[in-house]
Amino acid sequence: MHPVRSRVRLRAAAVAAALAALLLAPLPTARHAEAAATLTNAGFESDGTGTATPAGWSTYSAAGQNAASFTEAGGHGGGHRLSHWSSAAYKVETYQYLSGLADGTYTLSAWVRSGGGQDSAYLALRNCGSAEQRTDLPVTSSSWIRIVTPITVTGGACTVSINSDAHAGNWLNVDDLTFTPGTTGLAVKGVDLSALKKSEDLGGTYKSASGATGDAVALLKNAGANYGRLKVWVNPADGYNNKARVLATAQKIKAQGMKLLVDFHYSDIWADPGAQTKPAAWQGHSYSRLRTDVYNHTYDVLSALKAQGTTADMVQIGNEINTGMLWPEGSTSNWTQLAGLLNSGISAAKTVSSGTQIALHLANGGDNALYRTWFDNAKAQGVSYDIIALSFYGYWHGALSSLQANLDDIAARYGKKVMVAETAYPFRLDSEDAHENIIDLAGELVAGYPASSAGQSAWLRDVMNVVEAVPNGRGLGVVYWEPAWTAVTGNGWDPADPSSGNGWENQALFDYDSRLLPAASRLAHR
Repeated sequence: MHPVRSRVRLRAAAVAAALAALLLAPLPTARHAEAAATLTNAGFESDGTGTATPAGWSTYSAAGQNAASFTEAGGHGGGHRLSHWSSAAYKVETYQYLSGLADGTYTLSAWVRSGGGQDSAYLALRNCGSAEQRTDLPVTSSSWIRIVTPITVTGGACTVSINSDAHAGNWLNVDDLTFTPGTTGLAVKGVDLSALKKSEDLGGTYKSASGATGDAVALLKNAGANYGRLKVWVNPADGYNNKARVLATAQKIKAQGMKLLVDFHYSDIWADPGAQTKPAAWQGHSYSRLRTDVYNHTYDVLSALKAQGTTADMVQIGNEINTGMLWPEGSTSNWTQLAGLLNSGISAAKTVSSGTQIALHLANGGDNALYRTWFDNAKAQGVSYDIIALSFYGYWHGALSSLQANLDDIAARYGKKVMVAETAYPFRLDSEDAHENIIDLAGELVAGYPASSAGQSAWLRDVMNVVEAVPNGRGLGVVYWEPAWTAVTGNGWDPADPSSGNGWENQALFDYDSRLLPAASRLAHR
């Protein structure tokens, strides 16, 4: 991620028409559902429009607000859906009890959408003989999103539950549920710690949520992180993010029992879709020599990591290489040469450790056309890799539904695991240092996600939910970008300029008092 890329102003999502369509007359009273081993009326097609308690389902509201749950036209895969809505504040549950289940793991899948604003809106699996599992509904407005909730059933029964604790006018839709054997989860719950070493060397400190000073890696690991990501520059002006500093931070990551993702930029400074500048030491080298440079640099760093007992578990060959790397020789305008450079890095990584997973990483995670074009070319050129990694920042890269559509498509099209290697979100808009923040205006935010600790937490939660829902277990995980890059004097975005400042401290996972923010606990996600 480049810290000085241009802003993208977001247009506010219009939901008035969707809300108006939910206005209905008083509805019939609830009828009790019959227990079954499979979901009944999972698409809400049995009753038509205006049914308070659809066939197979039950409705409960302690305040007598059953009418806030109803069926109506406009389903995801059929003609109807379940909706929760009322013109007054409401709290309602729509549920179905399943019995006669074989003990084991199951996953609830559902297509959902919501205008947001509720105190809570979630799917739950409860009374299953194990701890209740919940999945919160993302804020999607008119777009449908598939979410999943796994559970372990013991005792042969489980209750599928759709819940709203909402204010007047808040709404959600649910449709096309399935409850099937098998489980889901995320193998990668990561944090990019590239800025940490410099921060600590310049006096940066980190605290727990309660204010106790501690080690940043340990604090994030205890919150749920199981992967640390480190970028590598070749010869940066400040001497950070080079081999020696990467080795030092890798030791801290591995000492916490976390895995290591190494992100090669093949540059002396930020590499991203708008900048893939060759290292100064490689300027003037022929294409053939550049292939050797890539191999030697990759091998040198990874073999040093292995020698100190911190072998990389995953390696990115290039960073946000939408347009290629090592311009102009490795531009996507010459795919044969780009593939040669990629294969040089991949060969070096696999030579050091055959078990290291290879990721290829692009930005613009909601742009399916980009990913199809890029990875079709990679396939045609015989580039061998294991994982497709995406950057997805909602204020730049589109809606969560676009991320999901892209993840689903490329995972199936290429038969690969997929992951979000970068995401972040602001917990406030003002800057702690003199440098303007990358995101500092309310109009730049994603609709439904305020610049608050709750908004940041919801964003990370929902991105993780979308990745977990990728079919066939191909959703690998999520890495939060630079959670420890706080506003420490001298640790700015420009390695050549100690006064350059940080435009990202309002998206860290430590607040302006250096305390761990609630979003960090989302890393403990299933």
